Amino acid sequence: MPDALGTPATPFWDARYAEEAYAYGTAPNAWLASQASHLPASGRALVPASGEGRDAVWLAEQGLTVTAVDLSAAGLAKTHRLADARGVDVATVHADLRTWDWPLAEVDVVALSFVHVEPHVRSDLHRRALAALKPGGLVVVEGFHIGQLVYRAVHGSGGPGRADMLFTADLLRADFEGADVLALEETETTLREGAYHDGLAKVVRGVFRKRA
Repeated sequence: MPDALGTPATPFWDARYAEEAYAYGTAPNAWLASQASHLPASGRALVPASGEGRDAVWLAEQGLTVTAVDLSAAGLAKTHRLADARGVDVATVHADLRTWDWPLAEVDVVALSFVHVEPHVRSDLHRRALAALKPGGLVVVEGFHIGQLVYRAVHGSGGPGRADMLFTADLLRADFEGADVLALEETETTLREGAYHDGLAKVVRGVFRKRA
């Protein structure tokens, strides 16, 4: 799987999202959905590298005003299709997150589901995600653990084939330094997220709250 950002990767993601089926399903990321009771009843949510919109649409269904950002026009088109089918509105932005003008202290929730990028990009992306939050806002993040390399080979459950693009709990703790850690775990789980995230997997999950 290529980097989730950057021009060289765009044809890959456009081709994947041009498939009729939703590559990662239409249900929200299970970890994000499990945090429903901790989300605000209203406010703004940001979904960077939003893909085909499953998380963005679900957040809109929770009553939030949602902006989905992705470099794939095909993914954003499917986001609008899914939003229309569910009867909600999602604002979309076609942009590379490395050069996009991120909001600053304007949103209440940032959802990062399996956003795997080059290490030097990852730390900056996570810093910008935290900076986008209002005080008290939440980052809800899930990604593949470095141990997923074995699960990928044995179970075919997806993720990048490069160790330096994968996560550990310590890595996320360092990236979101200065935020309160509400949850952080490395765990084995069974993914059922479309054709490309399916099977036994090793993941890292976290919820971080921006301090006042």
